[in-house]
Amino acid sequence: MVIHGHIALEPHNLGRGWIGFDFAGAFSCQVKIVNDAAMQALGSYEGQRMLFLGLGTGLGSALIVDGLVEPMELAHLPYRKGRTYEEYIGAAGLKRLGKHKWRKHVWAVISLLSKALEPDYVVIGGGNARFLDEPPKNVRIGSNANAFTGGFRLWQDCLRRGSTIGCGLS
Repeated sequence: MVIHGHIALEPHNLGRGWIGFDFAGAFSCQVKIVNDAAMQALGSYEGQRMLFLGLGTGLGSALIVDGLVEPMELAHLPYRKGRTYEEYIGAAGLKRLGKHKWRKHVWAVISLLSKALEPDYVVIGGGNARFLDEPPKNVRIGSNANAFTGGFRLWQDCLRRGSTIGCGLS
């Protein structure tokens, strides 16, 4: 979880040591810190209101409205039978349920979240997106390569102005 450019919680699916780490000092350069779902969402964005869901080890999520990205932490919200969204549509769910049942839950979760968040479209990214079949209307499969585009977009305003002042840098 990243809040205001700072890591607020240790990642659920990664090792410890992220909170308080001096990335700018370690890399000897200015940095911006965002989570991976927000980065890929920025690179996938084509205007209006977009929900991004990253299907990988866990479940990444972000909502972009009129160009403003809001990383979200939907993965650990309750979904069914005492399990979370992540436990159904993350890698553990794919392994436990098999591809056929997993796909049904992916589409069901997208339907639920779409009703709640009212996006104009949904983009599915992450490594397990490749296991999905034909997406429903207003849903498209993104590419992990969009994270690179997201990184460029993250710095775009700073580059355009020729200054890093006010760019939220650590």
